[in-house]
Amino acid sequence: MDNVTTAARPLSGAQWTISAAGQEAVVVEVGGGLRAYRANGVDYLDGYGEDELPAGSAGQVLAPWPNRIRDGQYSFGGQELQLPLTEPQRHTAIHGLVNWLPWRLVEQRPDAVVVACELPAQVGYPWPLALRAEWRIGADGLRVRHEATNVGRVPCPFGFSVHPYLRLPGVAVDDLRLRVPGRSRLLLDGRLLPIGVAKVTGGDYDFTEPRRIGEAVLDLAFGDLDPALVHDWGSSVTISAPDSDDAVSIWADPSFGWWQVFTGDTLVGDRYRRSVAVEPMTCPPDAFRSGRDVITLEPGQTWQGSWGIRPGA
Repeated sequence: MDNVTTAARPLSGAQWTISAAGQEAVVVEVGGGLRAYRANGVDYLDGYGEDELPAGSAGQVLAPWPNRIRDGQYSFGGQELQLPLTEPQRHTAIHGLVNWLPWRLVEQRPDAVVVACELPAQVGYPWPLALRAEWRIGADGLRVRHEATNVGRVPCPFGFSVHPYLRLPGVAVDDLRLRVPGRSRLLLDGRLLPIGVAKVTGGDYDFTEPRRIGEAVLDLAFGDLDPALVHDWGSSVTISAPDSDDAVSIWADPSFGWWQVFTGDTLVGDRYRRSVAVEPMTCPPDAFRSGRDVITLEPGQTWQGSWGIRPGA
């Protein structure tokens, strides 16, 4: 029993709080994700309590793939692979393999924390990865840098995303104004898996200019980012209030070429349509099958990507 802790603990494990410049964030041990973010007393993240499970994957890190894989089946490197069906009602493998693993503390300062996780090779994904994340907070908001290293002996496929839910307190989802830089969206079947692509220009899903969400039901991946909305540092999605300057943005560097937007319509209880999940993704849904924008990590190779949340547009 040496070094085994049997004391009661929160469902989300250890809590690491960082703060600076009137802003605060809480990173958790279970899944290594983001449980809370606030600025000047305003909770811009629709998080969860320390003794709750993150409903709808709230704040989780999604690796080594985001979103869904059809039937959990794909091929890579001459292998036919079968993942556990973690979304059995749609017969898919969803949101990767690290969102329930324990992450360990590497370094902590008042305004930053570094956590790490080792993903072992396993059935369906027979490649070990070492993951690391630095969460930092300051006057410009929350900034996160992620790394993933192939610590195996052969190449492996990789994709990455995060799953924060954003909100403006007191503003209903229907009344939020949304801006997304994607000029196309994936067309989906009844299992929310991609079957095609459509341009959004001038249509109901064109959010390249800020628009009220209204009654739109969104669980969509947007790609083909508008060059006018892409900068050297990357791109961003913003939600804003209809009658004030109140807004919050999530940005991601150029390694994230896709944005998933989810209005929470399948969540239950008081989380139904309460906030908007905005997920920067390196690849689209079902990418391990389509091959689209999948990263191949060679042995010893490290992928890096950064994103963040900031108050304002």
